[in-house]
Amino acid sequence: MRDRLHIGVIGVGRIGAFHARTLLALDGVGSVAVADADPARAERVVADLGESSRAVESPDALFDAGTDAVVIATSTPAHAPMLRRAAAAGVPAFCEKPVALDLDVLDDVLDHVTSAGILVQVGFQRRFDAGYRAAREAVATGALGTLLVVRAATHDPAPPTEAYVAASGGIFRDLHIHDFDAVRYVTGQEIVEVYADGAVRETPWFESHQDVDAAVAVLRLSGGALGILSGTRHDPLGYDVRLEVFGGSDSIAVGYDARSPIRSVEPGAPQPGAGYRDFLERFELAYRAELAAFVEAVKARAESACTLTEARAALACALAADRSRAERRPVSIEEVASARAVTG
Repeated sequence: MRDRLHIGVIGVGRIGAFHARTLLALDGVGSVAVADADPARAERVVADLGESSRAVESPDALFDAGTDAVVIATSTPAHAPMLRRAAAAGVPAFCEKPVALDLDVLDDVLDHVTSAGILVQVGFQRRFDAGYRAAREAVATGALGTLLVVRAATHDPAPPTEAYVAASGGIFRDLHIHDFDAVRYVTGQEIVEVYADGAVRETPWFESHQDVDAAVAVLRLSGGALGILSGTRHDPLGYDVRLEVFGGSDSIAVGYDARSPIRSVEPGAPQPGAGYRDFLERFELAYRAELAAFVEAVKARAESACTLTEARAALACALAADRSRAERRPVSIEEVASARAVTG
């Protein structure tokens, strides 16, 4: 393998273009080629990236050009086909979440990837955020004592477009899949049961897609602790992502800082500054760190920092939440998962 990698980026919307810029700033990357369903957008991105980049007409052209690795940042329906294409070409791949919207499709991808023996890293960027890593360490070392309750929240400033929501798989598979993964990552435990609900509170067209713009869930973890999850597609103060972990010896929080978009009404309490505008601003360093880890893993032929089996476990939690909301009852992860293990 060459000293500096040639990496293809498939899909250069907002996150894909960000990934392309990040890759070119890494010492281990020599050049980037991009492909997008909109050729004009690909050309605009390349014009911004400069001489070490070029646009190609299709994902197939990326693979045919001898790409060392690919970053898949397309819309969700294209994730699985692109991973199968990477497996067929024997090319390592980084893929944004969710890999798929149902377990059968993800399991088929897993079969292809396992047979090919390629590295796949899934884009759960919170695993690379300094706060989430510190929380994981605190739990793992026993500093919190007996784990009692975990409370996770993800609140968007404003909903995505209706076209995006229509193909997203719903709030649990699109938005809260990050929370399910983060709870598993930080606690080191499995989510074994979900009791979820949701409502349309601000944007009526969510109902036409059998989706909601406000959601809650109660989680039961394999070690006996409980979890609480909340999310909305509307937050007037900004992009709000937090995780709180309560233990018998200590309690900690991730995501509380001077820009946290929540306002205290206690007399004399300090008020927040301008909230985070979006996920890129909140997790910029984590996004950069996850791609740096991917590049290093490709060069060293090392293990993935976030495997497809980790993505499968998070998807199973999201599917359990969907079923729970629809049937208004607690749903075990085992009920929605197949015989394959959801850990690993």
